[in-house]
Amino acid sequence: MAQTSGDTHSERVFDVDEAHRGMRLDVFLSEALPDATRSFLKKVIKDGGVTVKGQPLLRPSRSVGLDEQISVTLPPAPTSDLIPEDIPLDVLHEDADVLIINKPSGLVVHPAPGHYTGTLVHAVLFHCANFERPTGTLSGFGADPLRPGIIHRLDRFTSGVMVVAKTQIAFDSLSKQAREHTFDRRYLALVQGEFKEDRGVIRASIGRSLSDRGRMAVTGVKSREAVTHFHVVERFGIASVVSLQLETGRTHQIRVHLRFAGRPVLGDPVYGITDYHRWKVGEDLRSGLESLEGQALHAELLGITHPVSGERLSFTAPPPEDFQAAQDALRAASLPCA
Repeated sequence: MAQTSGDTHSERVFDVDEAHRGMRLDVFLSEALPDATRSFLKKVIKDGGVTVKGQPLLRPSRSVGLDEQISVTLPPAPTSDLIPEDIPLDVLHEDADVLIINKPSGLVVHPAPGHYTGTLVHAVLFHCANFERPTGTLSGFGADPLRPGIIHRLDRFTSGVMVVAKTQIAFDSLSKQAREHTFDRRYLALVQGEFKEDRGVIRASIGRSLSDRGRMAVTGVKSREAVTHFHVVERFGIASVVSLQLETGRTHQIRVHLRFAGRPVLGDPVYGITDYHRWKVGEDLRSGLESLEGQALHAELLGITHPVSGERLSFTAPPPEDFQAAQDALRAASLPCA
């Protein structure tokens, strides 16, 4: 649990420009405050914490107007005095400088509005008695006291290998590697259908969706170049297992690129497939697919250069049980009858 800062509230003001005119208020705020959950922001709105010219806006569905100045008063936020929590960690490697873990699906990486407790950061602080809270910078942003040691992150429902820096030296070195894209990163995904090719590259710029600013999309408007390499590992006809490597690291890159390529990720409620009741499949397969706890996307491998020894290290972790159960169900359903 994190301590709160008494009665101190945080007020932010956001101007509505042409690109955001007409957007739902809760969607606008979720873009302006990307670490906040939509449910948290809806509560702030309904509690009167969002105003224009001093008048509260109480409907999350209200459209924002051009040149409006929207003030947001957030509830008291946690201070940097995070309290460690005894949350189990699947540790793949640990030394004096780095901690490598296999993050489970469902675990939020760091505190954010709506997720002030029960995060990976709280677990790391409990696990590492002599943890240094780094004060450097990452990707041009100042160090955040609520994200100590966090070099990169995985989405809440993406599982897999992550590195956490335990010292300032490690933080600075690993941050540089992240900025320069020298990490080795390989993911596994269960996707709908099959690619015709065994290997290929998806090159498509990613930016905010023009129709739903709360999502990312392949677009040429205010976008950044994104490149994903794929390799088909196993084919099941209606679905397949794909190995993916990132050349760039854009928000939701794999999920957006696979949707764009017509191979959306199974279990992904935002960009992928969850309506298995429409599939003409047996009950065993449908049950296996419905057991997925979020998107079937797993960070299988992470390679780094050790920040002190200079040794190149590589770590892997198998997909979680729900991923493997769905894969086994697909495999069984695709086998020819004896």
